[in-house]
Amino acid sequence: MSGDISQACTTLPVRGYLARAMYNKMCEDTVERQRDHSSWYYIDEDQVPVELCEKFIQFHEDVETKKFLQSCFEKSDWMMTQLYHVIAKSLLSWFMNTTSINGLLKRGSMFVFSKSQFQSLLRIEQSWRGKSLLDLGAGDGKVTQIMAGHFEQVYVTEASTPMKWRLQDLGYKLLDISEWTKNKYDVISCLNLLDRCDKPVKILSDIQQSLEPNNGRALVAVVLPFRPYVEFSNHGNMPEQYLHIQGDSFESQVSNFVHDVLEPVGFVVEAFTRLPYLCEEDALVQTDQQKATTGGPVRDTPGMSVTMSPSSAVGRRRTGSAEKSHD
Repeated sequence: MSGDISQACTTLPVRGYLARAMYNKMCEDTVERQRDHSSWYYIDEDQVPVELCEKFIQFHEDVETKKFLQSCFEKSDWMMTQLYHVIAKSLLSWFMNTTSINGLLKRGSMFVFSKSQFQSLLRIEQSWRGKSLLDLGAGDGKVTQIMAGHFEQVYVTEASTPMKWRLQDLGYKLLDISEWTKNKYDVISCLNLLDRCDKPVKILSDIQQSLEPNNGRALVAVVLPFRPYVEFSNHGNMPEQYLHIQGDSFESQVSNFVHDVLEPVGFVVEAFTRLPYLCEEDALVQTDQQKATTGGPVRDTPGMSVTMSPSSAVGRRRTGSAEKSHD
């Protein structure tokens, strides 16, 4: 059915850039609404080492994800708003980066996981409460909101000034990006940040050192394949430190990321999953890089989310359990 719609959209002639863009968007939305999204969450377990495969959590497109997708499609139908965003973005891009433009226009929200998926990754109940959460590179705070209800205090960092405004509107404690390492946190989240920061290795090391020593955990999401692009950089949008995540498949890249990046820093992986990278975008613009008519979500970009503990903390917990059993 979706194939017939797609073929009809490509064969029907529509003249004029705006009319053609609107028509293509309508067709893309129709196809996307009917598409099976199970591939977004699939991994070939035969291609993952056994010890890592045992930590994989299988997710699916749940109610919260469907709600976000539906919101994307509805917003993309606001044609005058979308046209305003396109014009404003073209003007603001002369002196602002994309993240700051999105913060100023209150658009481009990201969806990494639902609340139930977050709880599964951390292996916590709905009633669980921790003392502190630090969300690094929190953007507009929409993903932070999914996690925030489980913590007494929520801290955030962000480089973009307009995004800082959005975070302060939500009441989160904003920390300077050079100051957050002075505290200890129950959970530190680093979601789709490693490919957008200048020193990803240092950030991972700082996270490891800033977790509560006995029960701290880190939650990291990374887009694969790994293609760094740093907006706030002095190296032509390239990072000062480069993560060499290798592999010719999602599965091999996951294994390489765990064994060659996370473990050398001092982390032990407790759980991981595959989730799609979903983000609101413009309705009238199509990009080859994202391979999607935007306005609905940017799609077909796989991401890995992983829950980790410092190896020293895991060692202490295991030792403590053994001693109690011995007694």
